[in-house]
Amino acid sequence: MAKETVPTPKYTVPGLSTDDARKLIDLLRLRLHALNDLHLTLKHVHWNVVGPHFIAVHEMLDPQVDRVRDMADDVAERLAALGGVAQGTPGSLVKERTWDDYSIGRADAIAHLGALDVVYTGILEAVRKAVEVAGEIDPATEDLLIEQLRDLEQFQWFVRAHLESAGGTLATADATTEKDGASAGGDVS
Repeated sequence: MAKETVPTPKYTVPGLSTDDARKLIDLLRLRLHALNDLHLTLKHVHWNVVGPHFIAVHEMLDPQVDRVRDMADDVAERLAALGGVAQGTPGSLVKERTWDDYSIGRADAIAHLGALDVVYTGILEAVRKAVEVAGEIDPATEDLLIEQLRDLEQFQWFVRAHLESAGGTLATADATTEKDGASAGGDVS
């Protein structure tokens, strides 16, 4: 699944060239898809988590869902301000994303958290790369992404607190896939 490059906008924010705006729009399109996907993934976990830690995880995720939705809105509005079109449809997300669907169904809370740790790692790595690119072009877009990076890192910290031993060992330290993370974290049915 390849990301498409967007056409150069006819206008953009003052002080930014339309060519630079196109680069930012292209960058933000994938961030929008990632945030919409994360929102849906968090709700999926919220609905499919079971086990003794159910209520803690179930209730921990709702504020994350709300904040991620706000992040998506902020990215979509920045895209529009830059002269782009915020494609928020499921078809656009599926067509342009560079990752697969979340792969864990009904599972115990710690297994889902193990998988979410891997998801957050992938998202955070992509946001950091986007911050680098935006930083070379536009401080306003860079600032937006840095703010989101801080919140996403905090959400991963919340997840990892459930996966860390008192000695500081992270159960998912070697996990590279959601299934690895889920297996390291808990029981997957």
